[in-house]
Amino acid sequence: MKRRKFIRNSALGSLALTIPAIRSFGKNFSASYELPKRVLGKTGEKLSVIGFGGIMLNDNPQDFANELVAKAYELGVNYYDVAPGYGTAQERLGPALKPYRKNCFLACKTHDRTAKGAQNELEDSLRKLETDHFDLYQLHALSSVEEVEQVFGANGAMETFVKAKKEGKVKHLGFSAHSVDAAMLAMKNFDFDSILFPINFACWNAGNFGPQVFEEAEKRGMGILALKAMALTRLGEGEEKVFKNVWYKPIQDEEVMRMALKYTLSKNITAAVPPGKNTLFLKALEFMNGYVPITDNETKRLLALAKETKPVFMHA
Repeated sequence: MKRRKFIRNSALGSLALTIPAIRSFGKNFSASYELPKRVLGKTGEKLSVIGFGGIMLNDNPQDFANELVAKAYELGVNYYDVAPGYGTAQERLGPALKPYRKNCFLACKTHDRTAKGAQNELEDSLRKLETDHFDLYQLHALSSVEEVEQVFGANGAMETFVKAKKEGKVKHLGFSAHSVDAAMLAMKNFDFDSILFPINFACWNAGNFGPQVFEEAEKRGMGILALKAMALTRLGEGEEKVFKNVWYKPIQDEEVMRMALKYTLSKNITAAVPPGKNTLFLKALEFMNGYVPITDNETKRLLALAKETKPVFMHA
């Protein structure tokens, strides 16, 4: 099948993604193309298996954001994730998503660990995203036990979370984490609706990072949302980013990228959020054209690659 013009000899796409390219994307998909949806834990919410990472919109013009969101919605994406820490992403996503907001699941986050700071960020995010509520509000990137203790302590962010849910400003509560210990403690402390966590072939098999968190979240009936499915490794010292909004090194081989995403989606998760680059997001949607679960042979190939890969995250 002929590759679309925003790709040049690489799954990563060395060309800028233009608005005409966005508009034409998906025309070669099969007539039966339908992005699968899965239920988010005990919430009953049905989310597209590929989520829209709002960070893709950072430092892009509004018309570009409008076209990318419209194309995502057209292809069945109903799960959109964003955060204050993603530069101008909130300002771009708000107007772009507004025409489709009532039919979408909008997730936002706060990195502030205090009740007052989280309250301020919540109100600011609601304003910028032009909505009166979030379907999911999350503690962003819990990275240590100390951070978890802070958010659950006196005047911690969880006070704002519980209050906001009572007031109807948020429907469901969750968190994202970059630490196994932090994730385990957070789940122990509160009955969260969801967790957003790296579920990656190399982290899982070479870094012991993911299995224990996944097992606990599954046992609790939480919705499991995956990060880093298409990640390969960390950047080396002095190594430049491949993409501005992606702090790690993504997989560059298209076939491996497809297998890695299949590896993640073949687990009992609700959805995966691709790396923060628009070409990789559209590539993930392309992989859903005729999607089938990962095969034993593909798994073996990924396990072999994991043995020679330093994962983005590791757990002792």
